[in-house]
Amino acid sequence: MAQASCANPLMLGWVKEWWDTARERNSKGVTTFKHAYDSLKACPITFGHPSSLQQLKGFGPKLCERLTDKLKQHCEENGLPMPSVPRGKKRGANLASLGGDDEEDASSGPVKKPRKVKQYMPTYRSGAYALVLALSTLEETSRSGMTKTELIEKAQPHCDSSFTAPSDPTKFYTAWASMKTLAQKDLVYEKGRPLKKYGLTDEGWEVAKRIRQAAIANGTLVGTETGAGAGAGGVNLPNTVAQPASGSGSGNAAATSIARPPHSGGAAMATGVSSRRTATPLTFFVDDDDDGSVDDEDIAARVQNGEYGSVVADGDKVPDGTALPTFTPIRLNPGMFTVELVLDVREVRAKTDRDYMQEELTKKGVKPIMKALELGDALWVAKCNRPGWLARQGAEGDEVVLDWIVERKRLDDLIGSIKDGRFHEQKFRLRRSGVKNVIYLVEEISMDSTHFQKYEEAVQSATASIQVVNGYFLKKTQKMDDTIRYLASMTRLLKKLYEAKPLFVIPTHILTAKNYMPLLNHIREKQPSASHHISYPAFASLASKSDMMTLRDVYLKMLMCTKGVTGEKAVEIQKVWKTPNHFIKALDQCGSGEDGKKQRISLVSTRLGNLVGCKKIPKPVIQKIVEVWGDA
Repeated sequence: MAQASCANPLMLGWVKEWWDTARERNSKGVTTFKHAYDSLKACPITFGHPSSLQQLKGFGPKLCERLTDKLKQHCEENGLPMPSVPRGKKRGANLASLGGDDEEDASSGPVKKPRKVKQYMPTYRSGAYALVLALSTLEETSRSGMTKTELIEKAQPHCDSSFTAPSDPTKFYTAWASMKTLAQKDLVYEKGRPLKKYGLTDEGWEVAKRIRQAAIANGTLVGTETGAGAGAGGVNLPNTVAQPASGSGSGNAAATSIARPPHSGGAAMATGVSSRRTATPLTFFVDDDDDGSVDDEDIAARVQNGEYGSVVADGDKVPDGTALPTFTPIRLNPGMFTVELVLDVREVRAKTDRDYMQEELTKKGVKPIMKALELGDALWVAKCNRPGWLARQGAEGDEVVLDWIVERKRLDDLIGSIKDGRFHEQKFRLRRSGVKNVIYLVEEISMDSTHFQKYEEAVQSATASIQVVNGYFLKKTQKMDDTIRYLASMTRLLKKLYEAKPLFVIPTHILTAKNYMPLLNHIREKQPSASHHISYPAFASLASKSDMMTLRDVYLKMLMCTKGVTGEKAVEIQKVWKTPNHFIKALDQCGSGEDGKKQRISLVSTRLGNLVGCKKIPKPVIQKIVEVWGDA
């Protein structure tokens, strides 16, 4: 009855048939067919051709095209002429109900200019881009195809995301999801059961040709790490004193500029090409009567057991410039060592995917050394290729720590470290490590916007402090895959920077926890062009969180446990009251009770009231410090 009363009963019947089928199959098209059925049923106008139905709700180009095919079939079966396609611009020009001739009405209005269809071009280094490039390595006439495993192996070097693991551990989609897009666009075909094989259709080969033409035009080297370096894996070398403008600009994951590294070698170093000039070694005399020497066999045993805590002695007091030890540095000539990346074994992608970073770096030609690092998440060492040679010269082990270290933070971990105070404590330990170039790497993973807004200002303040106050280089990436590319690129660049020049190693037996920083600063001031380093066991011993902490370190950490007391503020307090005992005694002398509390607040405020900038201590923080230490 509904079809009989409709102005277009034939087409309404076909739409009803498709709607019923969609309901039976629980298809997503149920809603579309329902809207189309309702609008066509309610329309009092008779349409001569299905293409005119696009003016009704629920009718798009695909549905109208499907009705046109159905109408052609109906006309052929019944020997009827096929209605001509309306070409007029005006809506009513092609309606049979107006009684006008279709051809005459079509010519009555201006001819609509055909819309130019934009050619599909996948995003550079996306999943679709990589899959098309990988499939284009087959012969165009070949129909053998590639299995999923073969395709992923060939596509991965062209893609910034992983085909086997999600970029975000909380999500499930990998770069392989782009295969569905390519199939929907009829660029890729699949065949074979149960082992599917994939290949490019004729349209897919056209896309592959456009990709290669664009690569030639842009000068990118398709399928090489050199070309990939222009993308998210580009390397930004940090400067010794970071500037906010350069830090924020280079933070983008797609940054490609290479800053001038703060190393000897001048302009040649700025492009990652090592200078061939041999640096003049800093010559000190060996103190033959030095009682701090350590037996080589004892050192070897401690290194073998991984006991780094006692490798460097504590020392008696902080020496002045005249009391620094004298020594002759150990010289490592080019060819005696290789630069290697050391990765913390706790740097994992997820609890169920602990080896992801190690495996992906290895695929990129950088096999990292895995250690439980005392400080940082990644660093670089010069590994001596003559086992035992360094130990015989006075520096245990076979690895020398270079002046580059990475502290990696996911955005959620950064927020957590700001909340619990680890952020300031870690920056303090990085500063006292003596490493010249600190890279603070932040992975800006997606987070719940409502949760992030609560801490957005704190994150911005923290990242600004990293660059301006601490002078560290800030690198921002979007996901772990970007971080992996950055570490791989940095490793290749540091190999060029260090392996062509000699390194000078400070003998471990002259080092103590108290003379290390004064000695290092003295050497850098006297010979800024020479590169002086210490062995990894010595570095691990000095960087140990507990074994080598001085009273001053403990005191500063105690002060920083109070919310609002940063490392800079703690240092200023320590300058006034040298030890915890001095501070407590000074507060005790103010008396007890409410009057004593006011005097204590007044004492601390008066002594620290002339501080400015980030060192200034607000009154609420002073009150909190007095409450904590006044009752100690």
